[in-house]
Amino acid sequence: MSQLVKVWDLPTRLFHWSLVLLLAGMWYSGEQGGDFLQYHIWCGLGIAGLLIFRLIWGLVGSQTARFSYFIKGPRNIVRYLRGEVGEGELLGHNPLGGLMVLVMLLALLVQVVTGLFAADVDSYLYDGPLAKLLSSDWAETFTSIHQSSFNIILGLVALHITAILAYRILKRQNLVTPMITGYKPVSGKVVNLSFRSLWRAVLILLLSMTSAYCLLMV
Repeated sequence: MSQLVKVWDLPTRLFHWSLVLLLAGMWYSGEQGGDFLQYHIWCGLGIAGLLIFRLIWGLVGSQTARFSYFIKGPRNIVRYLRGEVGEGELLGHNPLGGLMVLVMLLALLVQVVTGLFAADVDSYLYDGPLAKLLSSDWAETFTSIHQSSFNIILGLVALHITAILAYRILKRQNLVTPMITGYKPVSGKVVNLSFRSLWRAVLILLLSMTSAYCLLMV
């Protein structure tokens, strides 16, 4: 018999869905170009703030949000693929899911950093906040990397969605609902999880968003 177990805290869930919305906004505004690039910059800075928050929350946040909890070595990944890991041990990201999170965060960091130095090669009205610190050649190089890296992110998003569908169809596991409600049905023995206070997350988020906003002031 399964029981509902709290797996994801509110800050982690809000980070996930806010990132989805901002990525969609960044993609749309980037495709439109022109004056929409101002919204593209704002979405990018929003993502920068979220990434700063997630990196800090991955160190001092709730148990299932910590990198040390879900980033596993090759041996644990092999154990998972062989079915040697019990369901009660997979509260949060499984070893493959943890690897996907790490790759996605790294790809987003590349996207944000290159975006900060990218140039609007059509009009130069909407350069990245730090583009003025580079020569035009270097700014255009960062722009090229910025455009290419987003295609990698789109590929990772497609892979992520495919994995969710595969778990739903093949393993009868719903990965979306727990990321909305925070609770997951689990059978058998369940380990106790620790969660951090919401106020800690609020303070970290304010610090993170302030840091991202300060990039506009450089």
